[in-house]
Amino acid sequence: MQTRQVQTGPGLVFDVSVAGDPAAPLVLLLHGFAVSRHLYDAQLPALAAAGYFAAAPNQRGYSPDARPDPADVARYDIELLIQDALDLASALGGEGRRFHLVGHDWGGSLAWEIAAHWPERLASLTMLSRPHPGAFARALAEDPEQPQRSRHHKAFLEPDAVPKLLAEDCAWLRRRHAAQGIPPAQTAKHLSVLGSEPAMAAALAWYRARGTVHRPIPKIRVPTLFLWGDADDTVGRMAAAGTGDFIEAPYRFEILPGVGHYAPDQVPERVNALLLEHLRAHPA
Repeated sequence: MQTRQVQTGPGLVFDVSVAGDPAAPLVLLLHGFAVSRHLYDAQLPALAAAGYFAAAPNQRGYSPDARPDPADVARYDIELLIQDALDLASALGGEGRRFHLVGHDWGGSLAWEIAAHWPERLASLTMLSRPHPGAFARALAEDPEQPQRSRHHKAFLEPDAVPKLLAEDCAWLRRRHAAQGIPPAQTAKHLSVLGSEPAMAAALAWYRARGTVHRPIPKIRVPTLFLWGDADDTVGRMAAAGTGDFIEAPYRFEILPGVGHYAPDQVPERVNALLLEHLRAHPA
């Protein structure tokens, strides 16, 4: 596994973990909040060994050289984040051919959008801990627990959210990571990316640009694997199980018993096995 700097435009140079033959089918893996490209450290070698070219970027704001001023939250609009992912796929060998897309948390939100609006670009979609927006919206309205699980979304919009998250050496994030099954060594890697004021401000700019409104998207017509841990502290069973109502393609929903929000860090071998099975079933 190596780190590459990939430029997609002026002021946008991303740190990307890569493994495998660049001529092989591309698997692009997008991380979510409070983690980084290192979420997929165990997946990249397995994907490379299976004959894929795997790439996991630190996304906008997480990469120091792709970090527009976080005070200008319009620079973190979801359309720009989506375009980053598409541009990275093209720069990494996905131009003119289909690729496999993996998304977790916020990276999952981008992956749902790409699958909904650019299905012709994807061979498969793998989702980790992020329900389809339609299922999530329904759960927010009907599941009494889901608004409580999602309360941090509003907290991240508060003016003092950045210093609170950085306080006492990122104590809140360290506690949450531990409670959700992330090994301490992986937490250290994630905080090496995220644990500074500029990086944290940029990461929260994703939330501030979106606000509290989660926009609807069409049903998905890309073969989809959805992995959900039943100990996930942010996504309840109703939102997860309801995702299948919004998929009009081959679909597999796998519940991971006792697993939290960060399955690739907590149960990497299980994630690898399910991911590779899904990719082989839907070749690019």
